[in-house]
Amino acid sequence: MTQRLHLVFGGELTAASSTEFVDPNAIHVVGLFPDYASAHRAWKAEAQRTVDHATTRYFIAHLHRLIEESDENSATRPVET
Repeated sequence: MTQRLHLVFGGELTAASSTEFVDPNAIHVVGLFPDYASAHRAWKAEAQRTVDHATTRYFIAHLHRLIEESDENSATRPVET
């Protein structure tokens, strides 16, 4: 079975329509999850907890997409010299 790691994180943004954090040092890392379903549950819990804060937002990052080096479009694929 292929492992699909996901990172859930969030914090206060500069504007409700932005993805820029007010203070990157204050980003709340909820955790690392082995599958999308558990990451989504964690994301939903944090999103509901902060629903009254219009500029606070949480995200799910698909880490497995960054580390799939066999894929030509991977951001971490080694550069051949």
